Parts: sequence; structure tokens; C-alpha cells
Amino acid sequence: MSQSFREQPRADDPRAVGELVAATGFFQDHEVAIAIELVEESLVRGLEAGYRYFFAEDDEGLLGYACYGEIPCTRGSWDLYWIAVHPRGQRRGLGRALLAATETAIAALAGRAIYIETSSQELYRPTQAFYLGAGYELAARFADFYALGDDKLVYRRALGTDQKAK
Repeated sequence: MSQSFREQPRADDPRAVGELVAATGFFQDHEVAIAIELVEESLVRGLEAGYRYFFAEDDEGLLGYACYGEIPCTRGSWDLYWIAVHPRGQRRGLGRALLAATETAIAALAGRAIYIETSSQELYRPTQAFYLGAGYELAARFADFYALGDDKLVYRRALGTDQKAK
């Protein structure tokens, strides 16, 4: 299976991202709508929207994507808003490849650190393990953030010269 990466969103990406995010089984309808909305906003406003992407494609279409952006009012702190891989592309290292491409791009833009948030629910245990395995540390936990018993977990990874600052 041949796959390629690109950074610029295209007109068909809102639909494709929505289908991909929904296919993972990890996201609720309102979250899928937000993923679509971010790509639509980027198509209209470009980089002014505040979002950057990596799209991974194969012969069948969109296989995975990452959406990231600099955190407003910070100096070098970035959020990874979305990273998702279609079930047909999972367990082949594509998620790690998307994450590595994102980290490299952020470092090239003078990024010091990347922050990622996720849920503490059992469904997200593989997601949590993915981030820990990729060198992220659990930096914060906000109890009952999403709902009672559903904490917000924030993972962090330092980049470049910020490696020692924690």
C-alpha cells in the first residue's frame, strides 16, 4: 500500500475528515462536527485560521490526519488538536509517522513544547498509551472536566532546547 503526506487542505477534506474521525469509533457526533469545521475554516481563512495539518493518503483516500496550531498568547507552545487514523490504516505506524511529522514541523517553527488533551475514559486507554510511548508525559489532570468521572488529561512533550525545562 503506497501512502503519501500533504499539508494543504483540499475542498474534499471536510467530508473525508468527518468520515475518518467517525470511522475510528472514538468521537461523538459533536466532535466529528468540530473536526469538519476546523478544516472548513482553514479552507476559507488559510493559516490565519490558526490550524496546520498533515494528511496521509493512500489509493483509497484519506488514511489519517493530524491538526495542530500554536497556542495563542504563548511563546512556542503548540496544541495537537487532532490525530486520527482510519481503522484500515491502524497498527502500521501511521499514527507515529503523523505525530513525528507534526513534531518536526512544530520544532521548525520554533516550537518549544506540544500539548495534547484527551479523556480519561477506558475507551481512551490506547490513546493514552500511544502518547506515553511516544515520549509524552502526563502534565495535568482536570477532574470531572468532560463529565462526572471523565477527567481531562493533558500530555506534554518538550522540543529542542526546551527538553530540560519542565
